[in-house]
Amino acid sequence: MEVESSSTVQALASSLGVKLDAIPSEFVRSEDERPGTTTFRGPVPEIPVVDLAGRDRDRIAKAVSEAAEGWGIFQIVNHGVPAEAIAALQRVGRGFFEMPREEKEKYAVEPGSGSVEGYGSRLQKEPEGKRAWVDYLFHNVWPESRIDYKFWPESPPDYRKVNQEYARYLVSVMDEMLSSLSLGLGLEGHVIKEALGGEGVELLLKINYYPPCPRPDLALGVVAHTDMSAVTLLVPNEVPGLQVFKDGHWIDAKYIPNAIIVHIGDQIEILSNGKYKSVLHRTTVNKEKVRMSWPVFCSPPDDRAVGPLPQLVSEASPAKFKTKSYKDYKYCKLNKLPQ
Repeated sequence: MEVESSSTVQALASSLGVKLDAIPSEFVRSEDERPGTTTFRGPVPEIPVVDLAGRDRDRIAKAVSEAAEGWGIFQIVNHGVPAEAIAALQRVGRGFFEMPREEKEKYAVEPGSGSVEGYGSRLQKEPEGKRAWVDYLFHNVWPESRIDYKFWPESPPDYRKVNQEYARYLVSVMDEMLSSLSLGLGLEGHVIKEALGGEGVELLLKINYYPPCPRPDLALGVVAHTDMSAVTLLVPNEVPGLQVFKDGHWIDAKYIPNAIIVHIGDQIEILSNGKYKSVLHRTTVNKEKVRMSWPVFCSPPDDRAVGPLPQLVSEASPAKFKTKSYKDYKYCKLNKLPQ
């Protein structure tokens, strides 16, 4: 059955009503992408979990480094972000997406601006006009000089306060992760953060909203990709959906309440000269429940040049990546140009 699509996925999901066996063809993934047939069903190892309790620097750096090298993704617990702050972040995010569509449209992405900030649905053009089953809201949360509050919802009324508080906590988590990754390379703890721009490192929040989908076996919330960022710090709601490509299989990530999921992004893989792996991941959707996630992309400023750290390059270990500005890197990746 063919169904006509709407401009946002949330509106489409509402309009489908009892058409429980149909989604528009533009959401139906190719055979080799469909989660119904490509999700691994056998026993698989679980994504590593790193406990930050006690702040044992050597232990944490070793665990983070091993997870970044072997998996490119891990979950952290006892990270110092209060459960109340995470719950508040999720509450105000849900509140935004529960508003009438015309209210959300006030924060729409500005066409032709070159910025992703704002509310939208079609993030980038896919081959054959395909679409992902997700709506989103993007806005910068750190540093203050990069924030444009016109993209921050005015409702719920405490949206700004909650996000400002969460960002302050998350900067400390980011610093600890970057320091651990640096120590894991045999370098001083400050090296990676300085290479990314020091206090100029930017944090961009994205709220992903995945409405119930009549055919979750055919659709994807977000297609397979690696993050362009240095690291991504993500909290999901309780509905599973994150999948990681490991040892030739798509495997489900276990949900751990109040854990933060850490993705190694492209910039860390480049800086480490390939030792740390930028994780290939995707998201699935649910037939009955709304799935949401709150990734924060920690990235260098656009004009920052990023390449393999000189300390890691030698005749025996030549540079595996070119040095280029983050802006140029993003342009090449988004337009599928040679890196």
